[in-house]
Amino acid sequence: MTPNGILLLDKPAGMSSNGALQRVRRLLGGCKAGHAGSLDPLATGMLPICLGEATKIAGDILSNRKRYRFTIGLGTRTATGDCEGAVTAQMPVPQGWQAALEAALSAFRGAGRQVPPMYSALKRDGRPLYALARAGVTVERAAREIEIFELAPVSLTAETVELDVLCSKGTYVRTLAEDIARALGTCGHVTALRRRWVEPFESEPMQTLEALTRQCEEGAGPSLLAPDLPLAHLPAARLEAWQADRIAHGQEIMLVRSLPPGRVRLYGADRRFLGVGESDGRGGIRPRRLFTYPV
Repeated sequence: MTPNGILLLDKPAGMSSNGALQRVRRLLGGCKAGHAGSLDPLATGMLPICLGEATKIAGDILSNRKRYRFTIGLGTRTATGDCEGAVTAQMPVPQGWQAALEAALSAFRGAGRQVPPMYSALKRDGRPLYALARAGVTVERAAREIEIFELAPVSLTAETVELDVLCSKGTYVRTLAEDIARALGTCGHVTALRRRWVEPFESEPMQTLEALTRQCEEGAGPSLLAPDLPLAHLPAARLEAWQADRIAHGQEIMLVRSLPPGRVRLYGADRRFLGVGESDGRGGIRPRRLFTYPV
């Protein structure tokens, strides 16, 4: 049976997000799959992978907050902003920078703007920026709105600082690390990066590729989360069988009890998740993104 659900992979270091995704697809027989939010090859941690029909709600995961633990190596800048790139500059690390750390971090908390790095998967005229960067081409990038909800030190050494951050979508930790180092009067780059969780999976366990491989070799299916879990914040509509049939055929239905306007979760009489509909706030529900087979 084709798997339908969300796999929380603990991505290993040294592998791209797409590489991890393709490994999972091969283990599961080439099923439809997509990841919800890239991690750099250097990074480890939570990579949500949507399988089967769950790919239809990947955008809801992408828009959520994320928590990272990362380490900045002070005094050295690299081309990529992490330890995988060539060294491009070195600067002294100011004495007593630890005393200035809290003031520096406070300037980054809250809403702000960030210019994406050249070494990113963003595209310009169909080409990813990292491909242009590898060719020695630098292009202008528009600053994007981001928000840093929490930013706190975890540990310090003479020339490194380990930080914990809770941030909005679109935040590049490598750029944040470079900006923090600059605020401390030096330069820096990311030497370690781990994504601890992605909302709403704060308390959900991750699976390693090794564990997933063993499960598949033993004939057991992967441990998946329900595809409607990331949509728990949306109002739910329970449909009668005839209403579910009309929705499945692209027709609008009327509910006895109206729901607030906006997106709603749709469930059949058997409590199966049917997909997402749109409420007009007056009892009307029309289909918006339906699952094409039971999950």
